[in-house]
Amino acid sequence: MQPLHYTLNMPTIKRFSSSKLCMYAGDHLPPHFHILSNDGGNALVEISTFAVLAGRVSRAVFVEVTEWAVGEKEFLQSKWNELNHV
Repeated sequence: MQPLHYTLNMPTIKRFSSSKLCMYAGDHLPPHFHILSNDGGNALVEISTFAVLAGRVSRAVFVEVTEWAVGEKEFLQSKWNELNHV
């Protein structure tokens, strides 16, 4: 997978021990969030399937974030809709 490079700030939705979950406003489909890990890793994750669409983070970071995200799927979709004026 191709590494992700972003220059704009993203609102942080949730902070974890070694990463944070963020979303851009006005971002592209499909609905997704970004995992930014403290070690510099980053990944774009589809909300509906939790599939990594681009980028890379450690397995431990991915598991920590997605374990929380599974229970907050409706919230994440709602937040993506809010930020993207859907």
